Amino acid sequence: MKPRPDTNGSGAGSLHSTATSPSLLERVRGDDAAAWDRLVKLYAPLVFVWCRRWELQEQDTADVFQEVFLAVATHITAFRKDGQGGTFRGWLRTITRNKVLDHFRRQGKQPGAAGGSEANFQLTQLPAPEASEEASVAESRAEQGLFHRGLELIKREFEERTWQAFWRTTVEGRPPKDVADELGMSPGAVRVAKFRVLHRLREELGDLLD
Repeated sequence: MKPRPDTNGSGAGSLHSTATSPSLLERVRGDDAAAWDRLVKLYAPLVFVWCRRWELQEQDTADVFQEVFLAVATHITAFRKDGQGGTFRGWLRTITRNKVLDHFRRQGKQPGAAGGSEANFQLTQLPAPEASEEASVAESRAEQGLFHRGLELIKREFEERTWQAFWRTTVEGRPPKDVADELGMSPGAVRVAKFRVLHRLREELGDLLD
């Protein structure tokens, strides 16, 4: 999809209009292969961090990782954000926990592994592991990375000055007036640029951004 030139004269226009474009999640539900690749790119680092928090070995993590996204592909049409604060991220984390649980159940059937009803009960009650400082930092970075990966998906849809106006005010937290002076824009145009990029991000990711 080719961007169209900025025609509003403000220097802050988005190069791409998506007023009727379906969200990423809607496209995934429609079996759009490119949308699926985007979804995996967005969430793969976060799922990987969740898996490692249960101290899985590298190969076990890879196996569980594959099972998680297979489950997502199978059940994505059933996911709906409910009115009680349910989010795609929470749904994905539940799937990850369940697949880790399945992994430990399979391990429990191996020769020499703990067995019996008590072990079975303990597996069904598998809690989230206590986070070490290192694990907490890794998860926090993965959460922050989700926002930045989302931005990378839409960056090329905007001209450079629009993007810089957004980036310097939103990500770097700098005053619109200072950014406007640097980019040869009015402060109002800078604010418009910020709004348009954030609106596009929300439009693309929808429920995935929550």
